[in-house]
Amino acid sequence: MRAAVHDRYGPPEVVSVRDVAEPEPRESEVLVRVVASTVNRTDTAYRAGRPWFARPLYGGWRRPRATVLGCEFAGVVEAVGEAVGDRAPGDRVYGYVEGRFGAHAELLVVPAGGWIDPVPDGLDLTDAAVLTEGPHYAWAFCERLHVGTGQAVLVHGATGAIGSAAVQLAAARGAVVTAVCDAEHADLVRRLGAHRVIARDRTDFTQDPERFDVVLDAVGKSSFAACRRLLRPAGAYASSELGRGGVNVLLAAAPGVRVRFPAPLPEGPTRRGIHDLITSGRLVPVVDRHYPLEEIVAAHHYVESGRKVGSVVVDVG
Repeated sequence: MRAAVHDRYGPPEVVSVRDVAEPEPRESEVLVRVVASTVNRTDTAYRAGRPWFARPLYGGWRRPRATVLGCEFAGVVEAVGEAVGDRAPGDRVYGYVEGRFGAHAELLVVPAGGWIDPVPDGLDLTDAAVLTEGPHYAWAFCERLHVGTGQAVLVHGATGAIGSAAVQLAAARGAVVTAVCDAEHADLVRRLGAHRVIARDRTDFTQDPERFDVVLDAVGKSSFAACRRLLRPAGAYASSELGRGGVNVLLAAAPGVRVRFPAPLPEGPTRRGIHDLITSGRLVPVVDRHYPLEEIVAAHHYVESGRKVGSVVVDVG
């Protein structure tokens, strides 16, 4: 089968598309023929080995353990192990395999008990492929910061995969959402549920006169120090990134500091919540570009440019 492989850390050019052995499912695994995956910030960070001090935790100190990346997938079940009773060949499925990876390949093995769910009726496989990585981080934001009805929520980076999901999830919970993005994308974020838009390329959002219960930095390009003045007395700040030197984690651990570091929650409740929102139409895909598997290096470059809106899809099958 064809797969995008990297044997060492480095720039996008360390990835190449090669023929590799086809995986075979064990008794409690599902073999999926991948139709679509994504290249996201997680993939680019693992490929580059960033941050360097975290390499032993996720990949290997000198070289990556997971040589085929891709954590979001959608496709069709090809075969199932003997102990799998709730999936069958031909089922349309989507899911998430961060840590294991492997979705940048024509075939992917997924644990039957892992994140693998049926694609809701009427949803295209390509659209289903983009509805796990960003939403599951956004779900953690909303849960950890107790986003709810009537709260004033500001989302910085509202057009990224995490940010666009955060706008939708916060709106679905009844929050009043202010989105920060480039002016050209204002109509998009309003359609996603934003009540108000601050044009990042025209004004400094940190000087906004309004105050918020929650400030979510969904791109990791701001800081608690810059956003502190935006918070109401009981308000809290969270970022999708560790921050320089891991500052966001350190601040979150310090008593009395209004910073939260929303690590992703256990899969079960998150999966069910996201799936229900997709099925009800309250969480919709935002897709920027498509790249064929053979052009995955270009996809990595584009994601790292910081210009993407929503998700970048890799058409595998």
